[in-house]
Amino acid sequence: MKTRTFANVWDALSDSPEEAATMKIRSDVMIAIHDTIAAWDTTQAKAASRLGVTQPRLNDLLQGKINKFSLDTLLTLAGRAGLKVKINIKNAA
Repeated sequence: MKTRTFANVWDALSDSPEEAATMKIRSDVMIAIHDTIAAWDTTQAKAASRLGVTQPRLNDLLQGKINKFSLDTLLTLAGRAGLKVKINIKNAA
């Protein structure tokens, strides 16, 4: 049996390179939002209110339930959290 290696977990789990790239971006944005909220040192209810979502919705984000969030939604939440997101686009090697 041959061992396969991957650049990241999304490459291993996704059906296509395009899906893997999208999942990588979504997870990066989700982690940044999570870290920002943690730095606020507040309750989930107050953080949810600040982001304009319900507390259960915020809990899904904090628990890493990535499939419940589109990239568009995550970018909106990042903006509400005071984050500036920059995506670098380059030709594939």
